[in-house]
Amino acid sequence: MNTITQLFNIPYPIIQAGMIWCSGWELASAVSNAGGLGLIGSGSMYPDVLRTHIQKCKAATDKPFGVNVPLIYPQIDDHIKVIIDEGVKIVFSSAGNPKKYTSYLKEHGIKVVHVVAGVKFALKAQEAGVDAIVAEGFEAGGHNGADETTTMVLIPQVRKAIDIPLIAAGGIGTGRAMLAAMALGADGVQIGSRFAASSESSGHDHFKKAIIEASEGSTRLVLKKLVPVRLIRNKFYEKVKEAEDKGASREELMELLGRARAKKGMFEGDLEEGELEIGQVSGLIHEVKPAALILKEIMEEFNIAKKEVCQLSF
Repeated sequence: MNTITQLFNIPYPIIQAGMIWCSGWELASAVSNAGGLGLIGSGSMYPDVLRTHIQKCKAATDKPFGVNVPLIYPQIDDHIKVIIDEGVKIVFSSAGNPKKYTSYLKEHGIKVVHVVAGVKFALKAQEAGVDAIVAEGFEAGGHNGADETTTMVLIPQVRKAIDIPLIAAGGIGTGRAMLAAMALGADGVQIGSRFAASSESSGHDHFKKAIIEASEGSTRLVLKKLVPVRLIRNKFYEKVKEAEDKGASREELMELLGRARAKKGMFEGDLEEGELEIGQVSGLIHEVKPAALILKEIMEEFNIAKKEVCQLSF
């Protein structure tokens, strides 16, 4: 056991990221049943939809699971109420100031983890009283840190700065990557992209196919004038890139982005005009598999790699 397995009462220090349009109750319960910590991604859900997913997840697993809550969500207060009403005991917050809700959640017996992309925000989250921190490098899919700090650089810097448990994220989809993250000072890992391409992911089959067909260089970080986001290159990406190259303003980019662009791509399967949010590690993903098998393979590779490292001599 380590600090993460003890904190969440789970066998393996692996957290499935709470991804919009991909991580509903089916994925979260499957990961939790397999020994990791499953997270419901609430950022793409109305409060009543979130309640339904929590209730179905409770029916599908008796193991710990949590909810990821983007703090910039317009109905955040309603989400927090649903989480408390339904007795969820673990919340991962992101995209906002953790100070606003951490104490309130902890008063209701909820463990709180906050996602950051830099040391400054890690320190603010620790000061806010969170139980652990996810430090996410810019290899990750979806919304990213503006400083574009890689996971290999970010993890040791955050580890040196904080005293609470640390979870590494960004570019991690294999057992060897998990071992590397822990060698850098992480106590556990959060994995998104690999689980986005799982059987239980609620992402569209077209999106999953795009993930497993991705290769080195298939993703790019764009929309830095808004919130940096990593996408698979497609027709929509090319429009954004062309606009940015011409010096488009923030307002022009917002108009180009429009509404529900991620839903169009990831959930509805529009591979041309939708946002296809995925990490650089997609280049290592070649098959859609059940979440339990993914977790099993990660742990097997982790243990093999650990033995190989222990045998190194110079």
